[in-house]
Amino acid sequence: METVSFPAGRSAYLALTLAASLALSGCSTGGASGPSRARIMKAGDQTIESAGIKIVDVNDTVARQVSSANQTPLFSQALGEGVAEPTIIGPGDVVDISIIEAPPAVLFLGTLSSTQLSTNDAVRPTTVSSGLQLPQQMVDQNGRLTVPFAGSVPAAGRTPQDIERDIKARLRGKAHDPQVVVRRVTNATSTVTVLGEVAQSGRVPLSAKGERLLDALATAGGATQPIAKSVIQVTRGDRTLALPLRTVVSDTRQNVILQPGDVVTVYFQPYTFTALGATGSNAEIPLEATEVSLSQALGRVGGLQDNRADIKGVFVFRFEDPRALDPNLIAGARTTPDGRIPVIYRVDLTNPATFLVAQTFPIKNKDVLYTANAPLTDFAKFVNIIASMTYTVVNLGATVAR
Repeated sequence: METVSFPAGRSAYLALTLAASLALSGCSTGGASGPSRARIMKAGDQTIESAGIKIVDVNDTVARQVSSANQTPLFSQALGEGVAEPTIIGPGDVVDISIIEAPPAVLFLGTLSSTQLSTNDAVRPTTVSSGLQLPQQMVDQNGRLTVPFAGSVPAAGRTPQDIERDIKARLRGKAHDPQVVVRRVTNATSTVTVLGEVAQSGRVPLSAKGERLLDALATAGGATQPIAKSVIQVTRGDRTLALPLRTVVSDTRQNVILQPGDVVTVYFQPYTFTALGATGSNAEIPLEATEVSLSQALGRVGGLQDNRADIKGVFVFRFEDPRALDPNLIAGARTTPDGRIPVIYRVDLTNPATFLVAQTFPIKNKDVLYTANAPLTDFAKFVNIIASMTYTVVNLGATVAR
């Protein structure tokens, strides 16, 4: 059997050619953590019309516009501080009515007593006048009460003092100098409803004190989930506003006075963003607030990997509120069912000014923060593949030659 041999130089050349061919054929399937910067930019150009994906370079103007548009309205701004409402009687409320008549009593012959202290501190009953304690009664669906000798008295929408004056006027000329005391026993109308992740959902009555948001939450037993992961929502009329519970606890201005009919809902909302690519950590990162800045987000994932990251290829993938975008970008863009636009924000960290911009650009809940591999990283992988395969082929050729 004749052994075929190649000159050393030719053998190395053939080995290199074979390795390069194999490496090139496998480039598209080589390991990677995601698309390169060039592929993302190219994809944006190709799909700008078909998919409506917008690629926006982050600068100071963009960062300020996005930050301004994404600010959550505060309770203190949208609802105001509010004032404590006076006690207003409504249908369903239960009231207690006492009618006191100065002697000589004409209509109300019952005796009401009080007590007073004598000079030796002994307690003794003292008759002050004649009067009548009416049975407690509920304000009917028409908002009225029934009082002996006074008839049907309107009560809904009035304060206890208003009702007292009305009854007194109706009894004038029938009773001798009547005095009337009206007191609400059961509050069925001036309430707020507390729902969601609380120990005990239900209606919380409001008083003339002016209960605040955290008062109602405490009455319901407090939130059952951690404060840092809870959101508190207030619905008043046709407006619904929400803030992280942590914000309401830390900023007393957001602990607004509640109004009758408000609905307070506490729900579990763990805010997160996802870091992928050439960052120090690839993971879903929890947020203790509704948002953090881009610089804070990069710090939480351990920054960029020096040996891999393309510092021109830091991207934020987001479904954006149209208010945060330039009107020229919105034209023709596709939107999600809730009216948001898919956007890819590109950050160029080769510019030192970008590090200042990154302190104002917000990272939002459900954002994807992706850092592409540097082009030289892929080239280094390619060279390593060629080198390893070349040595393998050369060694194999040497073995065959022997």
